[in-house]
Amino acid sequence: MSRHFDKAVGLSENHDPATHEFVFNQTMFRIKDPERTLHFYTEIMGMTLIKRFDFPAMEFTLYFLAAISPLEKKNWSEDNDERIKQTFARPAMLELTHNWGDETNDDVQYHNGNSDPRGFGHIGFAVPDVDAACDRFEKMGVPFIKKPNDGKMKGIAFIQDPDGYWIEIFTPDRQPELLKDHLA
Repeated sequence: MSRHFDKAVGLSENHDPATHEFVFNQTMFRIKDPERTLHFYTEIMGMTLIKRFDFPAMEFTLYFLAAISPLEKKNWSEDNDERIKQTFARPAMLELTHNWGDETNDDVQYHNGNSDPRGFGHIGFAVPDVDAACDRFEKMGVPFIKKPNDGKMKGIAFIQDPDGYWIEIFTPDRQPELLKDHLA
């Protein structure tokens, strides 16, 4: 029996026990202005700043954010060393990297990977109701790449953060029907 739930060329059936406790921990974005980007991810996307690391000698700061519920906050330690361990053990963190001085340098821009040369595409947020979430985003002035009823693939949206990175917005319960219309 395959260790995978689906099929694709290139998959390995070998599941080295040395990897069984590996955790996909973070995706990193470079950001120009931490004030506007932190506001976006904490106010608009509801994320929580878990840990901040300042590196004065190298002139940069790292911000680690996670999507946690208010109830889950009580599970995070107040002890600095313990919270550092928790930060690097948790799955699905967003790491924002700010190089000091970028916020005042007009020449600094980051490539979001969705124009040539293409590369990185987007991160995704599952929401209970994509239409309600997008109504909220629209009221908050969030730029859209695609609204839920635009384009060929209905029911998903793409918004942009202040640095131009794309964020897919979708409702998990709607995905089976949405995908059924587009899969061969």
